[in-house]
Amino acid sequence: MPPLTAELTADALAALDPRVAVPGYDRAAVTVGIVHIGVGAFHRAHQAVYVDDVLAAGDPTWGICGVGVLPQDSAIRDVLAAQDGLYTLLTVDGAGTTTARVVGSHVAHLHAPDDPQAVIDRMTDPATRIVSLTITEGGYGINDATGNFEPADPLTLADLAGQSPPRSVFGLIVAALAARRAAGTAPFTVLCCDNIQHNGAVTRAAITAFARSRDSELADWIDAEVAFPHSMVDRITPITTDTVREAVAGYGVTDAWPVRSEAFRQWVIEDRFSAGRPALEQVGVQIVPDVAPYEKMKLRLLNASHQVMGYLGALAGLTYVHEFCRDPEFAEFLLGYLHAEAIPTLDPVPGVDLTAYCRSLIERFGSEAILDTLARQAVDASVRVPTFVLPVLRARLAAGGDIRRATLAVAAWSRYLEGITDAGAPLATSPDRRHAGLQAAVLAERQTPGAFLDQPEVFGDLGRDPLFRRTFVTARADLADRGARAAAVATLT
Repeated sequence: MPPLTAELTADALAALDPRVAVPGYDRAAVTVGIVHIGVGAFHRAHQAVYVDDVLAAGDPTWGICGVGVLPQDSAIRDVLAAQDGLYTLLTVDGAGTTTARVVGSHVAHLHAPDDPQAVIDRMTDPATRIVSLTITEGGYGINDATGNFEPADPLTLADLAGQSPPRSVFGLIVAALAARRAAGTAPFTVLCCDNIQHNGAVTRAAITAFARSRDSELADWIDAEVAFPHSMVDRITPITTDTVREAVAGYGVTDAWPVRSEAFRQWVIEDRFSAGRPALEQVGVQIVPDVAPYEKMKLRLLNASHQVMGYLGALAGLTYVHEFCRDPEFAEFLLGYLHAEAIPTLDPVPGVDLTAYCRSLIERFGSEAILDTLARQAVDASVRVPTFVLPVLRARLAAGGDIRRATLAVAAWSRYLEGITDAGAPLATSPDRRHAGLQAAVLAERQTPGAFLDQPEVFGDLGRDPLFRRTFVTARADLADRGARAAAVATLT
């Protein structure tokens, strides 16, 4: 007989299983100081938890108001409304030990499609001192090759065409900054928490370009007065499944949208804010003068590793990240990428032993308890591969270094898009915003080896590099002839 469970609400907290940690502060006294756009699983397992710790430490002025911008964000709106903004976080350590915690830092939520002006008003309120973002790596509309703001999403395009009130992320932020400027209120900080190199600069470029299309003086003011600190975030957080909900129910809690993540977490932020910040350094955040070395390390080691293993693993018929990293040959291949190709492209990282960091990555990736899927890593690969893997290739080509493993990963991506494993079984590919163009490139590849690289929106000028092109064609042929495992093993010599 299944255990009795209680619906997760504020009234239920006192009666929850004592194994579940609950907020020990007075949530009724918490006021909103942060507006966060993009309330997904990662934000709720990462930034919201750090803020929960700040509130528990005694500063009630930094509660979070979540904002959904897309129509499908209504799901999290409804769940948080029914659960008084509460949700359960399960964390799993390397030994498989699970810890349960109810997070209380979300004290308000707005759904922009319902009332965009309410979102603008909340960000205009002087109490809001930080607007943070997790809108995915592809959500910023910056062309990697040119650095220009070239948005393609319908909401931003509609706002640029004069939609009023605005409904896109950048339209809402710019409208609020304009209102604060008109009122003589100090601007809020815009804090990007997405996995993009120089993410503060990318966010600045997008927002100022959007503003300049409407009001050049406002754009100049934003550029001069608004802080866009760089940040680096890290915590492996798979999507929520029914298995996670069932695990939470084992603690006597009925939670419609809990989160499960690894126990490890890291947040590094540049100490540059427009209107103050919480004492994040007291709850484990690294506040540093320069995030760039940490950012590059994480993007080229952890994030790139997901791409390097994802397509090879899928072709080999694997489902989970831990299956790849517990396989001795694939694990050795991944370590070869990390040490021979990625680490040589990094700058010195203060206080970090890169060999130990790589060893810890293999241990983290190898955790069966997390059940992180290779398919999750492949979502929007046309954004992630250029962001995480191609910078390593460019740097190694410039230095005359080894590119075999990173190139094999790119070749495996192109084979993965054909939707067939090495064993001939159907392979469901993950969604990608450039799906049509990618499929056309795969078809062209069948007739002209190397044609997959003729996608300037993905590869820029890298696709024309003779050595990269030759290595790609050879790697792709090897994958077709021998399969992912044998092709990976061939790079070990």
